[in-house]
Amino acid sequence: MAHGSGPSVAARDDLAGVVDLFEWLTRAELSRALSELAFKQRTEADEAAIDAAIGLAVDEYALVPAPDGALSGDDVTGHTAESTALAVGPAAFPTLPEGAEDLPHILDVPDRGVDREALADAVLDRLRREAVTAIDEGDAERLETLADVTYDVEAWAPVDVGPVRTRILAEVDE
Repeated sequence: MAHGSGPSVAARDDLAGVVDLFEWLTRAELSRALSELAFKQRTEADEAAIDAAIGLAVDEYALVPAPDGALSGDDVTGHTAESTALAVGPAAFPTLPEGAEDLPHILDVPDRGVDREALADAVLDRLRREAVTAIDEGDAERLETLADVTYDVEAWAPVDVGPVRTRILAEVDE
C-alpha cells in the first residue's frame, strides 16, 4: 500500500490474506497491519489509500463484515464503524503480501475464529439487501457486480443464492 497506489484486485486479495492470518480483524486492526507492512517494506503508508482499498474489498465481497454471532475470541464485543469485524469473503483469493508472515508477532491479537455458517448467512442477507437497493436505484453496474458475487457465494458456502441471482439477472437482462 505505497503512497499513490490505488486499490486493485491484487491489493484486495492481499487484504484478504492479512485478515486470513487472524481469522478476522477489525477495520482499525487491518489498517494498522497494513501500516506495519508498509513500514517493513520501507514505503510510506497512505491512510486514504488503505481506507479506499479496505472499502473496495468490502464493496466487492473480498472482505465481509462479520456479525458478533459469527466470531469467537476473547475480544468479541459490539462493534463501531472502525471496529467492525471483517472476515475473508466469497470473492477473495487470499494472498500474503511480502512480510505479512511476521504480522502475528507484531500485532497483539488474541486467537480468533469465525463460524462460517453464521458468516454465510450474514453475507446472504447483505447480498439480498444490496440487490434490492440496486434494483430500486436502477444501478446496473452494481447489479452486475452482485450477479458475479452470487456465483462466488455459491462456491464459498452452502447457501442457496439462486433466488437472489434470478432476480438480479432478470433486472440486468431488462
